[in-house]
Amino acid sequence: MTQRVALATVMDRLAIDAVITGYAVTVDDGAWSDYGALFTPDGRADYRGAGGMEGPADEVGRWLEETMRLFPVRQHLIVNRRIDLEDLGGYTGDWAEVRADYLNPMCLARRTASGPDADTPGKAGAATPDFVTGGRYTFVLHRAEAGWLIRTVTVHEKWRRTP
Repeated sequence: MTQRVALATVMDRLAIDAVITGYAVTVDDGAWSDYGALFTPDGRADYRGAGGMEGPADEVGRWLEETMRLFPVRQHLIVNRRIDLEDLGGYTGDWAEVRADYLNPMCLARRTASGPDADTPGKAGAATPDFVTGGRYTFVLHRAEAGWLIRTVTVHEKWRRTP
């Protein structure tokens, strides 16, 4: 592998990582107008493995917007990212697969309080998760003219905890 190819591979990995992080932030922040922009025009999302729906990304984005209203506080932690880039004889191609574990605590409602302990976990007034789930995402990404985009995302929930 030449130095130029190695640099291009690192740049691709960083760009893909930014898309996956963008996905988590978009869902957590409820930036639903940005959700579809993360996907290719034919992009699809499959949440059936977590009790949800499967379909075109824009349709699933609208479903998420409705569903996530139940949980105004949420935080996806997407970790252990394994990125497999298409290998074209030592050069990276235009697709990648990412398998990444997630932990997703969500709160039904945020209780408010004032004072120094208002945002301290375990203290009166702090939000505590009402629902926590963990599992693995599988993302397939394609390189587009605008950069890397998600072609498919599939959720494989492994466990969940409710009070």
